[in-house]
Amino acid sequence: MQDFVVRALVMGVFATAVLDLWALLLNRLFGFGLPNWAMVGRWFAHLPRGRFVHADIAAAPGFANELAIGWIMHYVVGIAFAAATLLLAGPGFAKAPTPFWPLVVGWATILCGWLILQPGMGGGIAASKRPNRTQIRLLNILGHTVFGLALWAAALALAR
Repeated sequence: MQDFVVRALVMGVFATAVLDLWALLLNRLFGFGLPNWAMVGRWFAHLPRGRFVHADIAAAPGFANELAIGWIMHYVVGIAFAAATLLLAGPGFAKAPTPFWPLVVGWATILCGWLILQPGMGGGIAASKRPNRTQIRLLNILGHTVFGLALWAAALALAR
């Protein structure tokens, strides 16, 4: 169990950090906006109060430390998806990681964003209410593919 937890932590933190570096690279090279983790934190802070869907998360009441909440939850979710990868791939994955399950899980994170987070924050399914929805969708696909590949890279580094 301890091995599983350590692998999930390392893989999740590494893959999430790589995703963040990818976003920073796209921002520096092409001027794409960076994720607003304060709004994600606001959305998460509303969940225990029973509010899952907002017309516009920016117009929702704010919370202290919502930026910190957003960053923390971003990494918690990354770790949870790393754990899912390990569970789905089975025990042999630790010794001989293949890219299949990390990429499947990375692509599943796209659907979570499109079907849970974006609608919950007021952006509609797959950012359908955003004027730059096609750009958002393409960046989601690319970024979460990078996340899946980073899960695999971390698993390879941990293989024994």
